[in-house]
Amino acid sequence: MKIRFPQRIGLVRLSLFALALGFVAGIGAVVFRALIGLIHNLAFLGSFSTAYDASIFTPPSPWGAFVILVPVIGSVLVTYLITTFAPEARGHGVPEVMDAIYYKEGVIRPVVAVIKSIASAISIGTGGAIGREGPIIQIGAALGSTLGQLIHLAPWQRITLVAAGAGAGIAATFNTPIGGVMFAIELMMPELSARTFLPVALATGAATFVGRIFFGIYPAFTIPATLLTSAHPASLGALLLFALLGAFIGLAATAFVQGLSLAEDLFELIENAYLRHAAGMLALGILLYAFFVAEGHYYVEGVGYATVQDILTGNLNLPGLLIVLAVAKLCATLMSLGSGASGGIFSPSLFMGASLGGAMGALVSTVHPVDGFSVTTAAIVGMAAMVGGGTGAAMTAVTMIFEMTRDYDLVMPSIIAVALAIGVRRLLSQENIYTVKLVGRGHKVPK
Repeated sequence: MKIRFPQRIGLVRLSLFALALGFVAGIGAVVFRALIGLIHNLAFLGSFSTAYDASIFTPPSPWGAFVILVPVIGSVLVTYLITTFAPEARGHGVPEVMDAIYYKEGVIRPVVAVIKSIASAISIGTGGAIGREGPIIQIGAALGSTLGQLIHLAPWQRITLVAAGAGAGIAATFNTPIGGVMFAIELMMPELSARTFLPVALATGAATFVGRIFFGIYPAFTIPATLLTSAHPASLGALLLFALLGAFIGLAATAFVQGLSLAEDLFELIENAYLRHAAGMLALGILLYAFFVAEGHYYVEGVGYATVQDILTGNLNLPGLLIVLAVAKLCATLMSLGSGASGGIFSPSLFMGASLGGAMGALVSTVHPVDGFSVTTAAIVGMAAMVGGGTGAAMTAVTMIFEMTRDYDLVMPSIIAVALAIGVRRLLSQENIYTVKLVGRGHKVPK
C-alpha cells in the first residue's frame, strides 16, 4: 500500500483553490438562507416558500397558541441529527472550528457541513433565538477542510483553507467582505502573512460576489440618512456617552459569556438529549407567544433582525421595552444554545447591543438631548460593542457594523465603545464567548 504524504503547494495554486472555495461557500450561504426561509415559512405560516426577509416581522401564525410547540418540534429533529450524525454540529460552531485549527491540524469531518446546514436551518427556522453566522462559518470551514484533505495539503495550508472558508461564509451571508477577512485574521488564523492573507482575501471576495448576485449590494440594515451621524455629527458629549455605553455593554457581554457557559452546565443535568433540548425550546416557545400576546410580535424569535431594524429606524424607542427585549433575548439565546440548538451568537449580540444602545439613546434624548447621540447612533455603536465585547474581535466588530450600516462617521465612536466593552469584559472574564468553551475542555487558544 502506497503511503501518501502531505504536499505543500505554491501560493498561486493555493490561492486558486481558495478562490474556488469562496464561490462554493457563497453558494452554500445562499442555499442555507433559502433553507431557513423554507423551514420558517412551513413552521410558522404553513406555506411552502423560500421567500423570507428576516428584517420584517413574522406575521401572526395560523396555529395560534400552538405556535408554542413549533420550537419543540424543531428540537426533536435537531437532536436526532446531531446525536446521530455529527455531535460537533451542536452549539454555535466557531469554538469547534477553532478547536480544529489549533488542536486537529485543521481536520473537520465533511459530514459536519451537511448536518450543520440542516440542523441550524431547523433551529433558526423553528424559532431558535440564534444567528445564522455561526453555522455558515462552520459550514465554510468544513468545506475548506474537506478540500484540503482531498488534495492532501500540508496542515498549515489546510488550516489556511479552513480560515478562508470561514471568512467567506460570513462575508457572503452579511455582505461584509472586509469583515469576513478581519474575522478570519482575528479569530481563525494562527499566522498572518502574504501566504495566508491572499487566499483568505480571495475567498471572501468571491463569496461576497456570489452573495451580492442573490441578495443585492445593499447593506444588511437600511437606515434613513437623516438618522445617521453625517446629518448629526457626534459632539464631545456624545463621545463620552458612547464610552459610557461601551463600558455598560462590557457588563452585558460578560453576562452573555458566563451565562452561556452556566446554561450549558445546567442543561447538562438533564441526561436525555431529547428531553434537554425540548425543555429549553418549550420555555422559548412560551416566551415567544407571551411577547405576541403582550406586544403583537414574536420579537425574540429567530435571528431577530426585524427588531433590530425597527430600533435603527426609531420605530422602537421605549427605554423600558428595549431593556426588557435585551434581557429576553439573552434568556432566549441561553435557552436555545444551552439546551442544544445549532446556531450562532453574532445575531443575538446585534439584537442585545441594539436594544441596550437604543434604550440609552432614548433615555438621553428624553432627559437631555446630546448632538450625535440618538436612538439610532447609540444602537449602532451598541451593536459593535456587544459583538466586540463578547467575541474579543475588536476590528471585526467595528468593520462589520460599518459594512452592515454604511455609516462611516460612527467608526470612531465604535472603536471607543468596543475598546471599553472588551476591557470591561476582560476584567470580569478573561475568556471570550468562543474560547470559554474550549478552555473548559482544557484546550487553550493562543491570544
